[in-house]
Order: sequence, then C-alpha cells, then structure tokens
Amino acid sequence: MSAQVAVIGGGAWGTALAQMLASDGRAVILWAREPEVVENINTYHRNDHFLPNALLAETITATGTIEDLRGIPVVLVVTPAQHMGAVLAQLPDQPRDLVLCSKGIEQSSGRLMNDVASQACPRSTVAVLSGPTFAHEVADGLPTAVTLACSGGETQWDRLSPEIARIAFRPYYSFDVAGAEIGGAVKNVLAIACGVVDGLGLGQNARAALIARGYAEMLRFGESYGAKAETLAGLCGLGDLVLTCSSVSSRNFSLGKALGEGQSATDLMADRKTVAEGAHTAPVLAELARTRGIAMPIVDAVNMLLTGSSAGEVVQQLLARPLKREQESKA
Repeated sequence: MSAQVAVIGGGAWGTALAQMLASDGRAVILWAREPEVVENINTYHRNDHFLPNALLAETITATGTIEDLRGIPVVLVVTPAQHMGAVLAQLPDQPRDLVLCSKGIEQSSGRLMNDVASQACPRSTVAVLSGPTFAHEVADGLPTAVTLACSGGETQWDRLSPEIARIAFRPYYSFDVAGAEIGGAVKNVLAIACGVVDGLGLGQNARAALIARGYAEMLRFGESYGAKAETLAGLCGLGDLVLTCSSVSSRNFSLGKALGEGQSATDLMADRKTVAEGAHTAPVLAELARTRGIAMPIVDAVNMLLTGSSAGEVVQQLLARPLKREQESKA
C-alpha cells in the first residue's frame, strides 16, 4: 500500500496526526528524528516516548530517512517551529502540498512559518493547519475541528481536504494564511500567562479577563500583518486560545503554571522533554510588536517572566497600568 500522505515530526502532535490520517485504513509515512521512536512505532505500533497511551494503526510506517518522503504529494510538517527551516532544507524539493502544523515565529528572523517553508521548499504550495487540538484527543479519535488555510486558494483546498478530513477530524477552509499562523503563535504566549494566573491562585475572573485582553492583543498584532478579524475570531484564533488557556494538557499553560508557583524559567526549560513553543515565540513576538508600535502588555509580561522576573512582580506591573478604553477609538 503506497502512501499519499506523510508526516514530518515524531512528537506527540505529529504522531497524533499520523494516527488520525490512518484512521480510515490509509497508509501514512511518519518521519521522526529519534531512532528509538522509529523502532518503537515499527515494532510495537507505539510511541512510548511522546504519546505513550496510544496504540497506533498498523498502516503507519516510521522512517528516519527524509529521502523516503520523495514523491509523497501531501506532507504535514509538525517539527518544532524553531527547527522547521533546517528540517525542510533536507526534504527533496518537488511540487507538493506542505501543510504546516507547528505554531510559532522563527526567533532568528522574525518570520512566520509559511515564509520559512516557502524559502526552504520553493516548489511546494503551503497551507496552514491550526485550531483547538490536544494531541491525545486527536489520537483517540475524539471530534476535532480545525482551520485549513490554503495559500493556493480553493484549488489547493479541493486537493487537500479529501486527504486530511476524517469522520472525527473536520477542517474548515480559509484563504488567510497569515491569520491562521498568527492565531496559533500568539495564543501559545497567552497560554503561558494564563498558566501563571492559575499558578498564583488569582482565580477564574482574572483568567477570563486575561483571555479577553490577550485576544485584543492578538487582533492588533494580526491586523498589522493583514490578517482578517474573522479568522482570528474562529477556530485558529479564539477557539485555540480558549482551549490552550484552560487546561494543564497544554504544554504552554503548564509552563506558566509552574512559573506562577515559583519555579525558575531556566530550570523548567532545561527539564522539559517536549517543547512549549510560546517560550520561544515570546521574545521575538514582543520585539516585533515594539517594532510595529503595537501595544502587547501581556506578551511583554510573559517575556519578562521568561528572562527572570518574578511572577508576582510582573502581575503587579500589569495591574498598575493606566486605565483606558476597552476598545480603541477609530475616529
């Protein structure tokens, strides 16, 4: 059985997407960097390192050789955002659909992932898959809806949607690639802030207020890139924000909760097996916002936390900000 779809990235999310794609019996190739993950999947149909509770479909084949993806027309890219460019530079460049499933902004350049992918694989057509998705729920076949933003417009959507949609996995079409990316990148940083609120025991009122004010920051930042407000009000923006800011199943929320409980950012980042993308995105997002003249005080606060400020100090600075209108005047 020859595969028409491949997944790059053997972490929890990449493995969950491979499991979802194989749920109707189709063959899927999964590239993983770690030899032990490749062996575990091919021998036992498990990924005990990153997704230990899932028994994987027998139609998933793992490989550590990226050349094995040559000729595959649809490739989902699920590497950590900061490594995407380097990994894609090794992928045989050919006309294909690249579906970006990682959420972040490249620290070294300030580029969105679609720009990184387009430079690394100029013959590919890029799409972005984003939305409220916990890996373990997708792997378990629980109902999930996502945004699939296609740089190739409806023609690309018509190619991709039959390859990606499954009974319990429902994509919705968008043409707003920048909006889909910005929603995912910004919500990761805001999820850290919500975890801090939980770790400090500040209550549900504070978390709800932070989600609402964080969403306003997301809108301001997205608008500066030409993102559509309706995109950020959808699954890949507000939907993902609400999910990630409300559960310890989120790596970013869990990181923030630990910061709020007094643990140091340095120790937490050194000890984490999985990547909390918001920690890498926060400094570059804060810098981009300053450069563009966009007020993002919550993002700035998270950046301060990650560079050594205490959670209590940062919260006090946020609470001491001058009073202002809730909506900016358009006059």
